[in-house]
Amino acid sequence: MTNVAIVGVSGYTGLELLKILIHHPKFNITYVANSSGEKSILDLHPSLCGIFEAPVMIADAKEIAKCAKLAFLALPHRSSMGFAKELLDLGVKVVDLSADYRLELETYEQHYCPHIDKKNLKKAIYGLPEMYREEIKKSSLVANPGCYPTASILALLPFVDMIDENYPIFIDAKSGVTGAGKKCSNNTHFVSINENIFAYNPFKHRHEPEIVEKLYKKSGKIFDINFVPHLIPASRGEMIDAYMLIKEDIDPIKILKAYYKNEPFIRIFDKPVDIKSCSGTNFCDIFAKCQDKKLYINSTIDNILRGSSSQAIANANLMCGYDESLAIPTIAYVP
Repeated sequence: MTNVAIVGVSGYTGLELLKILIHHPKFNITYVANSSGEKSILDLHPSLCGIFEAPVMIADAKEIAKCAKLAFLALPHRSSMGFAKELLDLGVKVVDLSADYRLELETYEQHYCPHIDKKNLKKAIYGLPEMYREEIKKSSLVANPGCYPTASILALLPFVDMIDENYPIFIDAKSGVTGAGKKCSNNTHFVSINENIFAYNPFKHRHEPEIVEKLYKKSGKIFDINFVPHLIPASRGEMIDAYMLIKEDIDPIKILKAYYKNEPFIRIFDKPVDIKSCSGTNFCDIFAKCQDKKLYINSTIDNILRGSSSQAIANANLMCGYDESLAIPTIAYVP
């Protein structure tokens, strides 16, 4: 057994981490914490009554190092890097679910804030197993990808050598309300989102540079990504529709099946996909269609599982020498 800690247990991603780790055959939860501390985990998540109970501590890196070998950090951007640095200095492996270690320094500071842990930033591995599985196995610090980049990058990866980079790629993205976090805002208030849909941060969303950077690392090409996210009246789930021009007419389904033939959490469909079929799972479902030199790709994930918590646990499995699929959810919430 490997003892693990969860820091930032109060949010949606913290709860999803708990729900998977409670039944994990190799990970033992020895420490749960947030910034304020609570009497019990049930104060935060009453749904765990009779299933899991533990005191919620005020996060302390030294205390974590005494009882855990790996920590999941479900903390806000800017907050995570300082705590991760302490844990790494104490010999604790870290899976960081924030954006603090996902990007190159210049890109991060342009879109977020000054970085205070440049040393570990250089060592962090981007936690998309389909791209960096072998590197993740050897890493002590994995930067879990954002939800939109996960769905977008996995959709685009098989086609990077075929896309005509002289033309822009348009990504129309839609996510359930959990993607906005647990804190309520004007946009996530029930009367705002119920029976409604709207775009936010068009061409300015911070996941856009993450997509551009990771595709560049794979292909050596800087694609002109035009990314527009939308909030939809659903609790969870995420869909991206990507449109681009390619250099020649292709059979995209054949290419997808060949590229992902050995990937346990990629499913290729011959018709457009929907968010319900992968909700509650770690799958990324992909469909694509080509007409002349126009390529359309349709990709869906569960935004707080594949786009966050279950992917984080898959990364932790790899980091600790376990099978990547161990305890990872595969049954969708249908109906």
